[in-house]
Amino acid sequence: MIQRIQTIFMILVVLIMGGLFIWFPEVKNETGELLYTREEPLFFALIFISIALAIIAILSYKKRKNQFVLNRLNILTNFILLGVFVYRSLTVPGETLVSEKGIGMFLPILSIVFLVMANRAIQKDENLVKSVDRLR
Repeated sequence: MIQRIQTIFMILVVLIMGGLFIWFPEVKNETGELLYTREEPLFFALIFISIALAIIAILSYKKRKNQFVLNRLNILTNFILLGVFVYRSLTVPGETLVSEKGIGMFLPILSIVFLVMANRAIQKDENLVKSVDRLR
């Protein structure tokens, strides 16, 4: 399980999304208005769903097709989360502060990259298993 590279990528996704929840609790603009906070149900639900899908995908390592589908759902969830972050930052009047907290808005992009890399590794494993079955 842990020796497969896609498992490492999915563990990184869990760590990134957990870090988004823990280290970036809120983002404010220059006037002090909250853009988003982790206590809002929408953000909490999307981050929790992303973490749960990654953990379930890690634990279903014997079912590569299920892993692939779960990762696709996780990519979709991260795109939705990213869209909500961008929408919220664009609809609030004023300019956002550039700080270490503002970078948390772009962590779903990094998560998407790791999920795509995990899906490529899963597809390589699936092709290898199919080629071995043809030889029998």
